[in-house]
Amino acid sequence: MEPRHFRHWPPDLPRSLRAPRITLPEMFLRSAQKFPEKPAAIFNGLTLSYAELKARIENLAGHLQHACGVQRGDRVLLDMQNGHDFVIACFAILRVDAVVVPVSPMNLTEELRHYLADSDARVAIVDADLYSRFSALSLAHVILLGEIPQNAPPANPSSSQPDDLCMMPYTSGSTGQPKGCMHTHASVLHNVAGAVAWKHVDENTVALATAPFFHVTGLVHSFLAPLYAGGSMVIQRRWDPLAAAELVERHQCTHWDNVPTMVVDLLSQPQALEHDLTSLKWIFGGGAAMPEAIAQKLFELCGVRYLEGYGLTETISQTHINPPQNAKRQCLGIPTFDTEALVIDPENLRILEPGKQGEIVVRGPQLFTGYWKNESAYEESWCQVEGKKFFRTGDLGRTDEDGYFYISDRLKRMINAAGFKVWPAEVEAMMYKHPAIKECCVIASPDARKGESVKVVVVLKEDFSGKVSGEDILSWSRTQMAAYKAPRLLEFSDALPRTASGKLMWRALQEREFTQPAPAIQP
Repeated sequence: MEPRHFRHWPPDLPRSLRAPRITLPEMFLRSAQKFPEKPAAIFNGLTLSYAELKARIENLAGHLQHACGVQRGDRVLLDMQNGHDFVIACFAILRVDAVVVPVSPMNLTEELRHYLADSDARVAIVDADLYSRFSALSLAHVILLGEIPQNAPPANPSSSQPDDLCMMPYTSGSTGQPKGCMHTHASVLHNVAGAVAWKHVDENTVALATAPFFHVTGLVHSFLAPLYAGGSMVIQRRWDPLAAAELVERHQCTHWDNVPTMVVDLLSQPQALEHDLTSLKWIFGGGAAMPEAIAQKLFELCGVRYLEGYGLTETISQTHINPPQNAKRQCLGIPTFDTEALVIDPENLRILEPGKQGEIVVRGPQLFTGYWKNESAYEESWCQVEGKKFFRTGDLGRTDEDGYFYISDRLKRMINAAGFKVWPAEVEAMMYKHPAIKECCVIASPDARKGESVKVVVVLKEDFSGKVSGEDILSWSRTQMAAYKAPRLLEFSDALPRTASGKLMWRALQEREFTQPAPAIQP
């Protein structure tokens, strides 16, 4: 029987879409050969054409291969803000058949230590203002693009194939350290090609790139999709709503991929709204639900319906997107090209009927091929449903009678702070390094702008009672981890709730926080 959601499939799109069997460097080369003089990337007032971008990529690729010894399959850490340099560095790593390991520029030294040790990366390409974070880390080469000679020897011809590993973004989970999600050229290109088709990205597209490129949404939709189609991207280094509005007006941007908080910020900035934003035709986002009032205000301003989508690091962005001709509010949308999704009972794996809450599971060509050096975690992430293998997302949701998907809760412990995923177990492991903390539990706290903020409930060691303040601990935490992970709120407690067997009852603290939050310290 035909899936229910096909009744709402975009009428101008095929129901199956096969991306070309090429690599990402070949994808870029096709556009560069077709549009050599066309603007590829605009950043800080400087425009690089496809030909200029290609020349810089080739030069860095030669340096990586001949001066740094980067070989096929090597993992190379990429720690940069959005900009020309990120684009050049990413494609240069791919050009020498190596694997891009993109990390957040907000990560501090101890977090970076794990990524390097786990990925076995010997080389990192970093922004100059992040260089000091690498001084205590063991690496063969830490590369600043401003110091690369302009006459590096040419790189050897590429030998990569579509099914080779090319990207390894990291995700975390309910337990343990972040894990590397192994993606091939083929899995990435499936979603790139899908994004291009679904949102009508072509050579006339001018994409406003505000979503961070290290994150799968920004990587696929703001960065790779425009280049796949021969379009242009207008890059913003860090989010600034007024500057974004100015860029839209100046460059007549047509597409904008974001997280909902960016739209909230833009519509809350009176000066930004003085700019002409009517060139925008497609506005897409995910990571958090878009408030209905904000979506309506956006439509009144631009005449554009906000398209919400859903995906994971393991799926290199989208598994679901709303159909543009019939988008629903605060909804994940429908499964995209060649993607199957179900809602199942997480205990017995039985498929649930519309309206019933269960776990969302997915399968499709965009799924990762493994967790790096963690086969057991990879195997545990899958289940068999009626003879087919599905990835368990850990998100609880439901479908409606039309086959649209909605998220309602989470099976895994996770905090969603303005689209950034924060895993409590990872934060707790860092917090336990503070000498005053005996026990702690990290939970989400409601936040009017971000949706959720990070809160930590702390039990102090007896020797430190009355000798250390909540402000001291919060300030310390910001020196240990990325800003979006660091707790914004702190509550002291005499003890944490536990079961008779001693298991931490984090869900009890979490449920109380959203119904009757206790007084908390904040900076």
